[in-house]
Amino acid sequence: QLQVSGGGLVQPGGSLRLSCAASGIIFRYYAVDWYRQAPGQQRELVARISRTDSTNYADSVKGRFTISRDNAKNTVYLQMNNLKPEDTAVYYCTAVNYWGQGTLVTVSS
Repeated sequence: QLQVSGGGLVQPGGSLRLSCAASGIIFRYYAVDWYRQAPGQQRELVARISRTDSTNYADSVKGRFTISRDNAKNTVYLQMNNLKPEDTAVYYCTAVNYWGQGTLVTVSS
């Protein structure tokens, strides 16, 4: 199971760090993705970290978001900097066909 946390309300230009903690699976053996879904929009892939820790990002978040993992804590993070109103969405992590419950990120002044 995947437990997502860290969402909230932040002003434009602010930062948040999302966490995705795994139980029952060992994260370091799998690629982990962060997705988001804004109201009325399709779910989109935001960032991916591979088993070998290579990373990929959606063009809309490159240079602002960073995905990383802490194998000792069996947790993957999404550091989000310079947040914009268009980053407002529910964020999910997924690995091995498991999905976290989602956390709402709202960027608004």
